[in-house]
Amino acid sequence: MRDEEYMQRALELSLKGNPSPNPYVGAVLVRDGVIVSEGYHSRAGMPHAEVEVIRGRDCRGATLYVTLEPCSHFGRTPPCTKAIIEAGVSEVVYAAEDPTGKVRGREELEAAGVTVRGGVLREAAERVNEVFFKYSRTGIPFVVLKCAMTLDGQIATSTGESRWITGEAARNHVHWLRSRYDSVLVGAGTVLSDNPRLTARVDGGRNPLRVILDGRLRIQPDAAVFADGNVVVATTGGKNLSKVKTIEEKATVWVFNGDRVDVTELVRRLGGMGITSVLVEGGAEVYTEFVEAGLVDKFIVFVAPKLMGGVNTPILKGKAIKSLKEAVGLMFWDVRLVGEDVLVEAYPTRQTMTPKSI
Repeated sequence: MRDEEYMQRALELSLKGNPSPNPYVGAVLVRDGVIVSEGYHSRAGMPHAEVEVIRGRDCRGATLYVTLEPCSHFGRTPPCTKAIIEAGVSEVVYAAEDPTGKVRGREELEAAGVTVRGGVLREAAERVNEVFFKYSRTGIPFVVLKCAMTLDGQIATSTGESRWITGEAARNHVHWLRSRYDSVLVGAGTVLSDNPRLTARVDGGRNPLRVILDGRLRIQPDAAVFADGNVVVATTGGKNLSKVKTIEEKATVWVFNGDRVDVTELVRRLGGMGITSVLVEGGAEVYTEFVEAGLVDKFIVFVAPKLMGGVNTPILKGKAIKSLKEAVGLMFWDVRLVGEDVLVEAYPTRQTMTPKSI
């Protein structure tokens, strides 16, 4: 039981970092049943969690709990296994095996006489690092559909008004989400109607790559989203060469063949440039394309205590279904209040995940 308690603490610590494209990793050093040191991987290129907790400490006879199998290779930082062995750690307990295929941490530690045990809170650790695990195994970004809707499933009025469906606490949480994902994607309609910056306005946060899905190249070069140039515009407007050149002064432009941007190919291209995750923020047509393409790995939905009634803008468009068998099945993972709104996190049922709180 104490193993799970220590690993639970390591998982909580891991979420204090923001290390993309690296995984979230936390660690605690325990001697005689007492935690003597704690740490986490804060940013890519910074020391790993294991190094943070053992550095400058006498680790003889101590047990190191870490949420991911310690690395055994040189990357931006030296291998953690070497530091663990040299520090004299007696035992290492980790939650999940590394999915990259590069790590032989357990083998190296055991060869040096360190006792190693794995699999403690494995499912919870894999959930914390769901982005890292998918991208490491497939090279395809983890896709999250985020939306705000009323209790009757509307995301905007009949005139397109959507500010603000949710309260301030929910909107602040969205900024935190943006700081955690590598990219944010919206359609041209969202840019034209709301003129958002799509930045992460939180202390210590990092701004994501902004991706604009604009098949007809309707957005204007003075849009707020172009403030820093960290933008990709996906379009089929290749014939409008003068407009393409104008936008290219503000952003990277990807021109796709056909009448519509192929969102599956778009996601693959983002993965090819090292983007590990995509936060899809709307609007309804974009949501529909991603759902119909089977690209969504997770849903994050804010439900506001409001009713619109009538025919406005539902979260999804597309063809009406005739049977409930055609509905997209979801598995609720978390449901909680954020200010005055309800936050629902859910996964498509095609994913085999067992809910477990961290």
